[in-house]
Amino acid sequence: MRSGPVFRASSFGLVAVLAALALAGCGGGTTASSAVGSPPTSNTANPTPTPARSTIQVHVPLPNTTPGTFSPTGSMATARAQQTASLLSTGRVLIAGGGATVEGARAELYDPTPGTFSPTGSMHTGRYGATATVLSNGRVLIAGGWSEDPDAPVLASAELYDPASGTFLEAGPMTTPRAGHTATLLSNGRVLITGGQTEGNNVFSALATAELYDPATGTFSPTGSMTVARVNHTATLLPGGRVLIAGGGGPMGVSVGSGVGSAPSLASAELYDPANATFGAIGSMAGARFWHTATLLLNGRVLIAGGGDGTRPLASTELYDPAIESFSKSGSMSAARYLQTATTLANGFVLVAGGYADNVGSLESAELYDPNAGLFSPTGSMSDSRFEHTATLLTDGLVLIVAGGSTDESIDDAARLAKAELYQP
Repeated sequence: MRSGPVFRASSFGLVAVLAALALAGCGGGTTASSAVGSPPTSNTANPTPTPARSTIQVHVPLPNTTPGTFSPTGSMATARAQQTASLLSTGRVLIAGGGATVEGARAELYDPTPGTFSPTGSMHTGRYGATATVLSNGRVLIAGGWSEDPDAPVLASAELYDPASGTFLEAGPMTTPRAGHTATLLSNGRVLITGGQTEGNNVFSALATAELYDPATGTFSPTGSMTVARVNHTATLLPGGRVLIAGGGGPMGVSVGSGVGSAPSLASAELYDPANATFGAIGSMAGARFWHTATLLLNGRVLIAGGGDGTRPLASTELYDPAIESFSKSGSMSAARYLQTATTLANGFVLVAGGYADNVGSLESAELYDPNAGLFSPTGSMSDSRFEHTATLLTDGLVLIVAGGSTDESIDDAARLAKAELYQP
């Protein structure tokens, strides 16, 4: 792994973004793919037209009911990576973004009953690496992310998906363009946006700032800043209502034309308290990491797993205990990985799936974490190796794995996937 590659737009997009920005600074040039327009700046709620609803006709094999196995399910119409996946109140899953230009604006719905995907309304702006948060009213807030527009590679725009109409409405925008940020639904119904990176004067920089989205007003407003700038970190809502912020890449930036710059990976952590809208430092993790996962366990602790430290992928894991506000080491995974998914199952175990490892490529392996024993054990492998995918726990207890990048070579040579599969616990 490159030294500290935390300021990459995407495994699929940074080279194009940097090249486009460099060309734009030189007075011309075009990108390899068509660019989307500048992010919308109006705050009007103009719904996008909903395309005719027609289910994609594909043969969907019946899911394997053998415990600990993956089986294929319907494929999407659009190949994606760094998309969002949101479980709706209907039990369907909204898949949005994850591509460039027109493809990055498309969205689809997965229906678990027939196991198929069908089109729904498109977003106003193509994006990947955005956040998606299901609000208390059932709508889905999509915020920020990357575009391949050289004039606006990092997005401030936000949109709301309305499941009732199947359309996206313009919202926001955020106070600051962000990618590699986090979005957390708070107990009061607001959404906390933290950190990420932004671009200005052809320089990418990590952010310490944070903001709140208020569904009642449909607007974003600044809140307290973190103790340090972070990108590709994690944010986890704790049972008491506070938010655990952990790891990420540090405050250094990278200039266009210099390639991917090095930035320090962070071991530090902090807590956001919604009661007074402030961040406060707490004990650090045993090791620095970014591109890791942070998963709330049924016992209230948080499992921090994998990621990278700037020199290599990690197999190590840690547990955060909110009662004593400290981290402790836990059992290691069988495979070092970053950009994986981690999903708490109904039985309390955690499914860790896929990811990427240097000199190996994308991974199809998966493993289960037992919180009682504090150990990992192997489980069935996915049909396709993938990273930067999504994993969604469905209402029937199955886990839907969607899209992502797949490669047995460099992370920048990955191809987007349209395939999906189901994990049977």
